[in-house]
Amino acid sequence: MSSIEIIAAIFGLVSVWLTVKENIWCWPTGLVMVFLYIFVFYEARLYSDVILQIIYIFLQIYGWYIWLNRGKDNTPIAVTRISKQGIVIWSSVAFIGTFGLGYVMHSYTTAALPYPDASITILSLIAQWLMAKKILECWIIWITVDVIAVGVYAVKHLYPTTGLYLVFLVLAVLGYREWKKAYKKLRLG
Repeated sequence: MSSIEIIAAIFGLVSVWLTVKENIWCWPTGLVMVFLYIFVFYEARLYSDVILQIIYIFLQIYGWYIWLNRGKDNTPIAVTRISKQGIVIWSSVAFIGTFGLGYVMHSYTTAALPYPDASITILSLIAQWLMAKKILECWIIWITVDVIAVGVYAVKHLYPTTGLYLVFLVLAVLGYREWKKAYKKLRLG
């Protein structure tokens, strides 16, 4: 356990809590978290997670930009639902991406837990993209990521991060409930 991991975990808690509340400050606090986790995951040989954190830097900036620029008529971006076509497309991306990245990490690196780590990476990228668009189902994917991550990080003895992902799991359930309420409120007018 390092001080960088503890600081990253604290920023992660703040970031996800702010996301649940649809607060734009989730993006800059998330940016600090992902930058710090690059070092934590590199040291733990979770290379797919290192790649994920690097990509997250750009996705955090993208999400921040989207939320700052709001929707039509300068209104906040509304929570929406994923289409049936979106479910098929994103499920295919998740399956192919997980096995492709897992295979590369298994075959060409000394990565620890290459397939579970790859699933965390691919599913997180999908969830992050959908979250930036405020699509409700992002939280279901985050719940899946959190369950897998708790196991992976516990095996790698990243205990502050394991604890963080347990809290993330609870926050993802709360996020789903909060965003679902916002979606229903919008639909009912």
